Amino acid sequence: MSDIGEIDEGFYSRQLYVLGHEAMRRMGTADVLIAGMRGLGVEIAKNVILSGVKTVTIQDEGPAEWTDLSSQFFLKESNLGQNRATCSLQQLSALNPHVRVSAHTGPLDEDLLLQFQVVVLTDSSLHDQKRFNELCHSRGIKFIVADSKGLCGQLFCDFGEEFEVLDENGEEPASALIESVSKANPGMVFLTDDLPREFSNGSKVIFSEVQGMTELNSIGPVEIKDCGKCFFSIGNTSEFSQYERGGVVTEVKQPCKLKFKPLSDALLDHKLLKTNGKIDRHNTLHLAFQALHSFARKEQRLPRLRSQSDADSLLAIVGELNTVAQLDQLDEAAVRTLSYTAQGQLAPINAFIGGLAAQEVIKACSGKFTPLQQWLYFDALECLPEDEDQLTEDCLAAEGTRYDGQTAVFGPAFQEKLERQKYFLVGAGAIGCELLKNFALMGLGAGEGGQITVTDMDFIERSNLNRQFLFRSQDIGKPKSDVAAKAVREMNPRMNITAHQNRLDADSEGVYDYNFFMGLDGVAAALDNVEARVYLDGRCVQHQKPLVEGGTLGCQGSTVVVVPHLTKSYGPSTSSSNDAIPLCTLKNFPHRIEHTLQWARDQFEGLFKQTPENVNLFLRDDGFVERTLGLGDAEALEVLWGLWSSLQNTEAGGQRPTSWEDCVSWARCKWETLYNNDIRQLLHCFPPGEVTAAGLPFWAGSKRCPHPLTFDPNNTTHMDYVVAAANLYGQIFRISGTRDRASITKTLEKVRLPSFTPKSSVKIHLSDEEMEEDKQDDKAELEEWKGKLASSSVESSFMLMYPIDFEKDDDSNFHVDYIVAASNLRAENYDIPAADRHQSKRIAGRIIPAIATTTAAVAGLMCLELYKLVQGHRNISSYSTAYMYLPVTHIVFCPPSPAHGFEVSTSSLPPTDIFSRSQRLFTHSEPIALHRTPIGTALLKRFTLFRLYTFRVSDVVKMVTKTEIPPHKKMLELMPSFTEDEDCEIVPPIRYMLM
Repeated sequence: MSDIGEIDEGFYSRQLYVLGHEAMRRMGTADVLIAGMRGLGVEIAKNVILSGVKTVTIQDEGPAEWTDLSSQFFLKESNLGQNRATCSLQQLSALNPHVRVSAHTGPLDEDLLLQFQVVVLTDSSLHDQKRFNELCHSRGIKFIVADSKGLCGQLFCDFGEEFEVLDENGEEPASALIESVSKANPGMVFLTDDLPREFSNGSKVIFSEVQGMTELNSIGPVEIKDCGKCFFSIGNTSEFSQYERGGVVTEVKQPCKLKFKPLSDALLDHKLLKTNGKIDRHNTLHLAFQALHSFARKEQRLPRLRSQSDADSLLAIVGELNTVAQLDQLDEAAVRTLSYTAQGQLAPINAFIGGLAAQEVIKACSGKFTPLQQWLYFDALECLPEDEDQLTEDCLAAEGTRYDGQTAVFGPAFQEKLERQKYFLVGAGAIGCELLKNFALMGLGAGEGGQITVTDMDFIERSNLNRQFLFRSQDIGKPKSDVAAKAVREMNPRMNITAHQNRLDADSEGVYDYNFFMGLDGVAAALDNVEARVYLDGRCVQHQKPLVEGGTLGCQGSTVVVVPHLTKSYGPSTSSSNDAIPLCTLKNFPHRIEHTLQWARDQFEGLFKQTPENVNLFLRDDGFVERTLGLGDAEALEVLWGLWSSLQNTEAGGQRPTSWEDCVSWARCKWETLYNNDIRQLLHCFPPGEVTAAGLPFWAGSKRCPHPLTFDPNNTTHMDYVVAAANLYGQIFRISGTRDRASITKTLEKVRLPSFTPKSSVKIHLSDEEMEEDKQDDKAELEEWKGKLASSSVESSFMLMYPIDFEKDDDSNFHVDYIVAASNLRAENYDIPAADRHQSKRIAGRIIPAIATTTAAVAGLMCLELYKLVQGHRNISSYSTAYMYLPVTHIVFCPPSPAHGFEVSTSSLPPTDIFSRSQRLFTHSEPIALHRTPIGTALLKRFTLFRLYTFRVSDVVKMVTKTEIPPHKKMLELMPSFTEDEDCEIVPPIRYMLM
């Protein structure tokens, strides 16, 4: 952001939904120093540069070494011996054209630090950390220390004596509709039960649109107490007017101020240590990292790999430190492991710690979210081999390869195994890019016999560049998978990677078939929707392949690992249509901006996509009308009327335009219908003073009484609708439009509006159930429209229309223009607060907020699980399911759920019932363990796809061939090998029998 206040919304689109405009503007004024350009430093720099601060200066005095290449993704073998900062500068600068990046190759000093608002130290000594923190603390410079050693990481934050947090958690302010307010002391506010956002004691709220007790609308933020799900109390309302109806209550977020201790004091305060379940271990690591600095200062080196004597020395230093700390229990095993692996540099660890550290930089620059207070430790010691005896000091010696930083932890044998892996990555978006970067650094699939296959059907868009860091502006329009594959080959030329552009679904099963999956060692999912995850999980369950999966939503992230026969699978989708907005709410009774935005999106789809598609189908398919009649009378009438009106010009009574003026006229008439006539009809049926059968006001609670609008060409929103609607209407008929409002206004002066009078015969449904029950028999009218269409004389080639697919990221195409105007006009009808373009685009476009920090951290955790999968860990407690919420640095790790077991008794069941029960069980999403019985070895080897018990194979053949479920092709191949009279008991090794 070169100009303060100017935000490139196209580039920062998804991040803006995480941070907001104000936080982004504050970030655009911040200068950041990141010291140390090994793997952790470059990870932090990458994330901070993508986030959009003003400047980033990277500092490093040292030359690139072999151990750097295992986690520093912008260094190549040709850079060995050259300065790390200098070698990284060009590629870091290319990440974000709005951030000025520079390199400093000299030592750190006070004059340098004083130029920055935020200073980050990596790969630094404790002596330097204390010295520079003292300066930063005294001058109000935000100070962060990030460090990683082998499988352990450390993070420290000091944001000074008084740091103001403007938004503690980033959540939307709670808001709800008011049911009633009592005149009392204290007054009680009751909310409607329509998805109320829960309020908390001590929160402050404001009121708006309250009728009757209007005093509430003018008072400032009021503190609330005695909160329940749908009520809370406020101050004295006994002197206020009587509450009548309506009103919205909205939370007002309050800033808070935090105080931080300088590093020297914070070292002694274990209460400042944020643990994530491993309390004893992380308290020990707090001392162990200090001991590591003491060891390195004394010996001028880190502990030797797997050296028992060095581990003893480190443990002794920890013991001395504990005489002051007085920890009840030391995790000596963790200290020894830290000593054994401290020389290691692992890409997944640096990705995780780097993601968290960069998020703290964003907090420091923006005041958005609650900073870490003040220490955080992380370890992934469970990644080590279950049998560590194979790792010795001799076998871990550096060999001068790009994987030295990784073999220092796991040894060369494991490295060879990693390089032989065959993995399938589904998705090359934000998480996919991060995973591929980690794969390249780890060497996954980069050896003889190894292979990475990546598929993604999408093409690169500008909004991707802010977090999908393998892509650059010159790549826009190219396939994501191709560009990502090329980028990681440049990181590691040994990568064996194949890029596909296939969607993973039933249509691609010819490509990703049985042989493809059986040739894999595992699958990684970087998908953006639940349905795709569930489908991929099912394919992995079917073929017994481990799956590691991750997802993000803004600053929230999660990871899941599925291990065949050990852990619970991802399982079927738990989403339901219960979250859908009722049709009657959209049609007549909206009360939230989400309702008007969904209504506007439905209008767009119906007018500019579905109707043109129906016209084209009608012109090309003689059976279209008959199929339409089978949809139901109401829907069929709507479709047939849309067909006829789109095929007939205005002179014949239709709505097919022949000129741009016709398009403007159509848009103006549509405006009048939607925002005046339809509202007048609704109020005719239910006047403002209407009461229910129970004598209660009809327009109360979630039902907001609307009012019609009067078109005003001087009203910007009114004209926004006409301009967008006319241009979109012209596009579906290939008629060129214009943005010239002056000429459109002149055209509007000539438009003649049809007269309208509300009708008492119109029935408006109050619920979806009533709408469903009250479907009228319109056969006669349907036949009339059918006859009109049959008698219409149309030339197919000249009548074809051009449907429009909604595209939210092109600001020149009128799509979002239409949605914003249409929604806000309807919101005005119902006195719903309008939404700006940014908010409207997110809701209507169903945009998933995203930020690079969360993506990097999630990908790091996924690759730590991958280490365990490749080693073949069988202890379920070694694996982790993770959830993180970075606005408050809340991270939870827990073991995955174990696989459910089932036992089937078949002693009294005939073969047909056995098959039926087996079929039901084997299509279950969980792994199934059956009681094992003796079986002939030869038979077991040949028949590996069944879980059938004691009956004739001839019966199985008959049942399988008669079932409507197509058997797995392998089953058919195996069937002929059995005789008609052969009996057997079979124990299969996989979860599914039939797919």
